[in-house]
Amino acid sequence: MRKGSFALNADEDNIVLDFDERYRRRTMLFTENRRAVLLDLDKVTHMRDGDALVLTDGSLVLISAKPEPLLEITAPDARRLIVIAWHLGNRHLPVQFEHAALRIRADDVIAHMVRGIGGEVRALSAPFDPEGGAYAHTEPEPEAMDEFA
Repeated sequence: MRKGSFALNADEDNIVLDFDERYRRRTMLFTENRRAVLLDLDKVTHMRDGDALVLTDGSLVLISAKPEPLLEITAPDARRLIVIAWHLGNRHLPVQFEHAALRIRADDVIAHMVRGIGGEVRALSAPFDPEGGAYAHTEPEPEAMDEFA
């Protein structure tokens, strides 16, 4: 279920996952309360921070995005930031767009390239939720869950 489409209970279990772990079709997941949950979806689904998985018994498991090592990229002007975004896209890198900044996974080679074309780079640890692809709007909701006993 997508964030905001359900009411949270205080007793809901939680799974903390990085970006790659939140982009799955089939895998075994473990909640913070050490429950094993089998994710078995028809299609690969991007689960976002605040989404929930619905188990076969109707209970919910909240998805939380795990902080990851990232680079936050800024530039002295919008045109320079657009040029940097083009270079990142040309390398097929996942990019998270923030207000006047871009976020990518930490990568020393890319950081060097960005500085070389006039950008500024700052290392940080934060959840990573890059922009989806051109067809991301067709993605199903992450509801097909089975608890693994």
